[in-house]
This record gives sequence, structure tokens and C-alpha cells, in this order.
Amino acid sequence: MPVPLYQAKADFFRMLGHPVRIRVLELLQDGPMPVRDLLTALEIEPPSLSQQLAVLRRSGIVTATREGSTVVYELAGGDVADLMRAARRILTEMLAGQKELLEELRASAGAEPAEDRTAEAGVTAEAEVVAE
Repeated sequence: MPVPLYQAKADFFRMLGHPVRIRVLELLQDGPMPVRDLLTALEIEPPSLSQQLAVLRRSGIVTATREGSTVVYELAGGDVADLMRAARRILTEMLAGQKELLEELRASAGAEPAEDRTAEAGVTAEAEVVAE
């Protein structure tokens, strides 16, 4: 029985669900990169990078070629770069909305009783971390 499209999409996005994999894809948007340059940019241990590159390679989202003793990775297609740019736009819009909410909270803080402002401080601190 074939996998439903929604399940295949969920599996695809789950595969993207690791910060190192996302960063690798962001770095590869600028073109092919040797593993040594990825290691330098990511500042992680070689086995960790190797594991994450293997996941991306198995999924078909990146390809690897050997140039002498150097392995070079690149995005398998332009759609991956488009997806990364779309994700950045969506995240930017989401964070902009949170910033507007934070500004509303700050503006309304002067009009509320002191005990409400104290409780709100935890929410404001959380919103500031997200907004950054």
C-alpha cells in the first residue's frame, strides 16, 4: 500500500527537524562545500556532522561527490534552496507578529496594577528571547 502524501510530507519535515541539518542546507544554498569547510562553519565534531550528512544524503536532499580525497556536498536541487528561503520568510513573519505582541504588552504595562506587571515580566522575558 503506498504511503499517503501527507505522511510522506510529515516524514520529509521530520527529516529536516535537526538544527545541524538546517544549518548545512543554509550553507549549501551558496553552492557546493567540502566537508572541511562545513566543519569549520558549524564548529561541531566530525562524527556528528557525518551522521547528519548521512541523513540528508539518504533522503536525497543533498548529493556528495569525491574530488580526490575531498568530499564535496551540494543541494540536490534548487527547490531545497527555495524551501529554505520560504522558511525564513515564514519565520520572519511569525517573529514580527510576536514582536508586535511584545510591544502591545509593554504599552499596556503602564496601565495595569503592579501585581499584574510582575506576573507579566516572565511572559515579556520569554517574548524577548523569541523576538531576538
